[in-house]
Amino acid sequence: MLDLYYWPTPNGCKITILLHELDIPYNLIALNIAKGDQFKPEFAPISPNRRMPAIFDNDPADRGQPITMFESGAIMMYLAEKHGRFLPTDMRGRYDVVKWLMWQMGGLGPMCGQAHHFRQYAPEQIPYAIERYTNEVNRLYGVLNERLADRRFIAGEYSIADMACWPWIKPYKGQGQDIESFPHLKRWFLEINERPGARAGWRVGRDWLGGGPVVTEESKAILFGQKAI
Repeated sequence: MLDLYYWPTPNGCKITILLHELDIPYNLIALNIAKGDQFKPEFAPISPNRRMPAIFDNDPADRGQPITMFESGAIMMYLAEKHGRFLPTDMRGRYDVVKWLMWQMGGLGPMCGQAHHFRQYAPEQIPYAIERYTNEVNRLYGVLNERLADRRFIAGEYSIADMACWPWIKPYKGQGQDIESFPHLKRWFLEINERPGARAGWRVGRDWLGGGPVVTEESKAILFGQKAI
């Protein structure tokens, strides 16, 4: 059985979406980032970066010792390879998916996160930071929109690249974006929105939030005030 350390954020949902698309069982372990669960000493061996999601696979494909994985992109590649789905095996197809997965990890996710931070969570409104990150997210939406102009999914067939990007587009309003300005992205977004696996993965743990935001005033010091341990 696979243990998933999780909280319902876009990065966390990337993994639950993949698991539901694969239709494989997993053991869900709540890691309440608002309370600092990720900084507990027992979590460090699983995720040295003290971030979720992370997995503990008791049944790796090589039948050897259990494997721990952190970083959502690495987890997605590991699970896709293990189960032989959503990541092509031919070189060109594989790296077409991988480069867009890395694009999400290095660009779309961090920039959307910064836009959310300065638009919603910063203790003071800093116009330069809000404009800087809102504009960069807009640029990245444009990159994805152009990519999707002549194809159904990001890398041709539905893949972990789509599952990685979609949860970061889901809260587009909080990023200050008008999805109507990106017709190809909107078409792609709405199609994935209707996939049962994506919908089920997105819903995992939503009830833990009690209908409220992922980040609260009480949790800001925990989430944004950490230094080296």
